[in-house]
Amino acid sequence: MHELPQQLANGLILGAMYGLIAIGYTMVYGIVQLINFAHGEIFMVGGFGALTVWMVLPDGFGLGAAIPLMIIGGVLVSVAVGTAAERFAYRPLRTAPRLAPLITAIGLSIVLQQAVWKWFPDAKKDVPFPRFQGDPVEILGANIQRGDIFVLIAAPLCMVALGLFVNKTRSGRGMQATAQDPDTAKLMGINTDRIIVMAFAIGAAFAAVAAVAYGLKNGQVGFRMGFLMGLKAFTAAVLGGIGNIYGAMLGGLVLGVAESLATGYIGEIPGMDLFGGGAWKDVWAFSLLILVLLFRPQGLLGERVADRA
Repeated sequence: MHELPQQLANGLILGAMYGLIAIGYTMVYGIVQLINFAHGEIFMVGGFGALTVWMVLPDGFGLGAAIPLMIIGGVLVSVAVGTAAERFAYRPLRTAPRLAPLITAIGLSIVLQQAVWKWFPDAKKDVPFPRFQGDPVEILGANIQRGDIFVLIAAPLCMVALGLFVNKTRSGRGMQATAQDPDTAKLMGINTDRIIVMAFAIGAAFAAVAAVAYGLKNGQVGFRMGFLMGLKAFTAAVLGGIGNIYGAMLGGLVLGVAESLATGYIGEIPGMDLFGGGAWKDVWAFSLLILVLLFRPQGLLGERVADRA
């Protein structure tokens, strides 16, 4: 039990990253009923955008001062790629059979992976990402690496900002109306194309913040990192209730904590020593998803945010 605070902290850090990426999945699905499987690669290019900013900064520039600039760089790259994907890859297929945009999303994810692999310097292997130096900080009995503090601060701030935007601004209310009934929203004078682009942009921006957190935590970024993180984030979105932005974050936190606890404790159960450790964390994560979908198919929170507004 003395390891429990540490395992919970590890799970919350991982879950916060999942949740930030999952918001992009759930916002796009909530408005246009599209599962954007290229979103993991939008997360990935955001990490490389942030790294590019760090590489062009002069020597001696402190990491603490560089992080805001790195976030801006990552967000700009992710938003540019996300909105371009919506405009040129998904919008022409908006009235096509639903399988067409799904296949397009898978193809786009491969294109983005290969583009980074081909043109970013040394991207054929994982590229070093700056990390904070120094001893971990002890918080409530858990040792938190200095880089991990970033995501623990960024995730709740992003959620509060998004909640205020959706519920308090004209564009946010237009987003809710478009998610609830796009045809009626058009009749009310809402520019649904602009709303859809906005949903892609916000999701991409959150993914870029998660990419910076990923780099600070792991000390590296790679062109493959979007695949598994995107898959886990999609799982988190389904777990929390696809189309529900608060459910996406909740699903991410639940998934992260479940992975951490399973990694730390499953192997300690008599007869389960072969199923513990990090090699099995993905198995337990998806087992949790299956159990939730069996007993609550709509996810933990279920209904869309737009339906409650």
